[in-house]
Amino acid sequence: MSCPESFTPGSALLLLLLAACAALCRGAPMAGELRCWCLQTEAAVIHPKRVAHVELIPEGPHCGVQEVIATTKHGKKVSLDPTARWVQLIVTKILNSKSTKL
Repeated sequence: MSCPESFTPGSALLLLLLAACAALCRGAPMAGELRCWCLQTEAAVIHPKRVAHVELIPEGPHCGVQEVIATTKHGKKVSLDPTARWVQLIVTKILNSKSTKL
């Protein structure tokens, strides 16, 4: 059986590679996101009554700085400036409370 002139063995390899790339791109990242979550941080004070949860993400291969993400009681996530004094106090308090629970 003859192949059409526009289809060559190299085209089959290219199609196979494209299909493999498309399958990989659709899946979730294997090791999580390898980038910083906080592209822009907030230094203004947020009243503690409005904060439902605070997440500390240490620096690592995904991001070169520590990230502090607060979730408000309305579900909004806010990236806090880790160099702001009030954020440092919160981080210290959280870390001290975790070390006493161990």
